[in-house]
Amino acid sequence: MGAPATDLAVRIARKQIEAQDICSLELVAQQGELPAFSAGAHIDVVLPGPQGELIRQYSLCNAPGETHRYQIAVLREPQSRGGSKRVHDGLAVGDLLRISVPRNHFPLAAHAPHSLLLAGGIGITPLLAMAEQLSHQGAPFTLHHATRSRARTPFLDRIAAAAYAQQVVHHHSEGDSAQRLDIAAILARAAAGSHLYVCGPQRLIDAVLATARGQGWPQDRLHCEYFSGAPIDTSGDGAFELEIASTGQVITVQAKQTALHALHAAGLDIASSCEEGVCGTCLTGVKSGEPDHRDLYLTTEEHQANDQFMPCCSRARSARLVLDL
Repeated sequence: MGAPATDLAVRIARKQIEAQDICSLELVAQQGELPAFSAGAHIDVVLPGPQGELIRQYSLCNAPGETHRYQIAVLREPQSRGGSKRVHDGLAVGDLLRISVPRNHFPLAAHAPHSLLLAGGIGITPLLAMAEQLSHQGAPFTLHHATRSRARTPFLDRIAAAAYAQQVVHHHSEGDSAQRLDIAAILARAAAGSHLYVCGPQRLIDAVLATARGQGWPQDRLHCEYFSGAPIDTSGDGAFELEIASTGQVITVQAKQTALHALHAAGLDIASSCEEGVCGTCLTGVKSGEPDHRDLYLTTEEHQANDQFMPCCSRARSARLVLDL
């Protein structure tokens, strides 16, 4: 496995403040057109910097089908590992970047009778592309966007001018309590057979999914995308071994080391990106042993199968994992 494919050369054609601590970038191809994408897709972006390159994932928020540009939006995160700071403070119009082709782990379900889109903060980005696609198709949907305040709500002017403006409801946690997000009421009012899509902070996603399941929503109508992994208590972590099935090589993962870092230190070229168990880039097959799954990428059923894991964050319950490498 090699490094993530970031072979598209793009130029920043526009950089704009969309709300407090949120900026958007419009990316255009250096030559020709960009690959088409579907709603919910994201790209890997290589961010240059004095300490080396960072690769971060950002959802595309422009209308699917546009091949003359990609648009992403980035929240300045005070606790970030450097990606948002580089976007906000280090990038300017005219800069050249490398990106990947779009990938989609958060697609719209085909032929849903109704789509309920629920976003928290910067989680609006993939859902905005979904709203564009559903509106273009004439498919019924409602978009709810929860933010702290109007000043922190991106794309207000764009949404107000859109053909689907009347299908969008904004909720603010500050100010009039009537504007606040009432998850239970929104889910209870959803049209029969609705598919639910939620993106934003993990606490919001967890609350929405728990409420939906409590109301009897079927699992196959629940769709989510996390932006970052949850904090994990690693105080009880111990060492374990990784065996490479193709060579028999055995690698020890120390208690304070990730499996991914141990693999890299042993000379194995495992592609990686977010290192939080969200993006799926480092997904690795498991031939035997029991992983300790800590990712937010694989489904519950995939966790139970124990035939793949995310070495960036997951560990082992068994003394050894045999990897399909």
